Amino acid sequence: MNFEEYKALKSTIEYHMNRYYNEDAPEISDYEYDLLMTQLKTAEKEHPEWVSSDSPTQKVGGVAKREAGVKITHNVPMLSIEDVFNKEDVRAWAEKVLAMHPDAVFSVEQKIDGLSLSLRYRRKESGKMELFVAETRGDGFVGEDTLANALVIPDIKQELDLDCDYLELRGEVYMTHEAFEKFNEIQEQNGKKLAANPRNLAAGTLRQLDPSITKERGLCMFVFNIQDGPQDFMASHADGLEKLSNAGVKTVFHKKCYTIEEILAAIDEIGDMRSELPYDIDGAVVKIDQISYRADFTSSAKYSAGHIAYKYPPEERVVVMDEILVDVGRTGKLTFTGVFHDKEKGGPAMLCGTSVTRATLHNQDYINDMKIGIGGSYKLFKSGEIIPKLNGCVDEPAEVYKAPSLCPVCGEELVREADTADIRCVNPSCHAQLSRTISYFASVNCMNIVGLGETLVDALVKDGYLNSYADIYALRESREELIEKGIIGKAKNTDKILAAIEKSKENDPVKLLTSLGIRNVGNSTSRALMDEFQSIDELANAPVERLTGIMDVGETTASCIYDFFHNDHNMAVIEKLRNSGVNMTMPELSEKGDKLAGLTIVVTGTLPTLGRKDAEKLIADNGGKCTGSVSKKTSYVLAGEAAGSKLTKAQSLGIPVIDEEAFLNMIK
Repeated sequence: MNFEEYKALKSTIEYHMNRYYNEDAPEISDYEYDLLMTQLKTAEKEHPEWVSSDSPTQKVGGVAKREAGVKITHNVPMLSIEDVFNKEDVRAWAEKVLAMHPDAVFSVEQKIDGLSLSLRYRRKESGKMELFVAETRGDGFVGEDTLANALVIPDIKQELDLDCDYLELRGEVYMTHEAFEKFNEIQEQNGKKLAANPRNLAAGTLRQLDPSITKERGLCMFVFNIQDGPQDFMASHADGLEKLSNAGVKTVFHKKCYTIEEILAAIDEIGDMRSELPYDIDGAVVKIDQISYRADFTSSAKYSAGHIAYKYPPEERVVVMDEILVDVGRTGKLTFTGVFHDKEKGGPAMLCGTSVTRATLHNQDYINDMKIGIGGSYKLFKSGEIIPKLNGCVDEPAEVYKAPSLCPVCGEELVREADTADIRCVNPSCHAQLSRTISYFASVNCMNIVGLGETLVDALVKDGYLNSYADIYALRESREELIEKGIIGKAKNTDKILAAIEKSKENDPVKLLTSLGIRNVGNSTSRALMDEFQSIDELANAPVERLTGIMDVGETTASCIYDFFHNDHNMAVIEKLRNSGVNMTMPELSEKGDKLAGLTIVVTGTLPTLGRKDAEKLIADNGGKCTGSVSKKTSYVLAGEAAGSKLTKAQSLGIPVIDEEAFLNMIK
């Protein structure tokens, strides 16, 4: 590995650290992340001159979030534990400990997949101890005090009946599979976004500003360490946990081990528990039981001494393919879903504590490569402990599945796009696409027709009132009939939605263009296009060459735009929209400034005084362009609090980062 590759690897790991620690939204599995860290450690071992204090190997990934609590400096740093991935490394570490301390004893414990919390207790006048600080890890040295939320977690004792003046405990806050599934059931019933996994939801819940929300979501906690306290608590780790357990503190599952073979057996025992536990674990922690011995084994600025964590590979099950479902998306693209059962146990496959019966099969090329077919058996694992994925064929089927040649919804011939694996139904009147297309057209980020949701659109399509999104504007003509049938509701609700439809005619053409559902043309591209063209008609007549001259419009997107406006069916729909009075012309731009002309700015995080929409409008009003993603073409990133991955990417690309004050100075 050369130095440039090393820097790129650091940047990649920093991005994923931020996604995991600060955004609670990892994109890769712990196992994949650990492999990246192993590559980095190997490179730094070969080139120690490359190592700097900002390396991911030298720091903990989180930062304290000021909006969620009061910042607090840890009395005892809350560091990470160094990972190992094979039994040989565990044995080597234990042999090193025993070489220095032949009487060393070990504790092997479950590594709970949650987030760390440190609890500080002090003696009250009554003689009992009270909890007065509950601190998150943050960057390992500074976290945030979330005492109000900790007090509503049932596993956290508010008082301890122990003969101590001061005691500091560290544990892991987590969420059970049952609580996680209950939360997602409620979210689904309310039409809200589902949580990705229990760990992310636990982290977000502990950072809530309202303790009542934390209470209702049912967090749990295991204590796994005594950070500070009297000598009788700090001599033997296992004995200290036993004292806490006797005082009613919920402690992590642990086994005291006297030999290396016992350590390895305990690791296997914990590994065998994984599929049966009501919560997630991602490894087994091995600790020196005699706490005083730990200081003899040096730690870095990131890792605590006297501990290692054995990381299990991702859980896998072998499943048998029962059925392959084909669906047609809003853009006409076919999607494939495999339905299967566990080969060994029958029924759903259990992975990471959840039942899995389906996985996305992506496209025909993927199906061919994986030899997927009815009756075949395949390895199944969870990517990022979240998304089920197949991981290789175990027994080939009698026949590899082949996609249909006709659309399963409308019966029209399907087309495979050149140079892609995508198969599409190109019939614009296909009902599978029609409901989704019209729902998208009416959605909040498009024409924003309040009340015209997917369920109502489905009903109107089924009854023949909608055959394209232009028909939305003809619904007023059927008002009495709609009220009589009760499709939308009674007169009051029907009139309310019809009024919203009328109001949407006034939207600027940016919203209209976004709503048309042209492939690769979202809000930011629509804005860029309508900054260039005065009307939808002018855009419709633009040649591909002119379209590709616009920033962020490549040849593929330009071809999609050109093809859309040169399709007779599409142009007939556009004509119906025009005749219905839908606005297709941009407003006059006489008041637009040019102080940000030629600049592309990304807004991220929470700004002190400006809302995001306000900032984006100021950028556009001053001749600049606002986009949603950071690239090499980005001129500046306007960052506020909790800026997240966009800030990280900007820093890795060397893009200037400005705050609100600097931004406002630019447009004075």
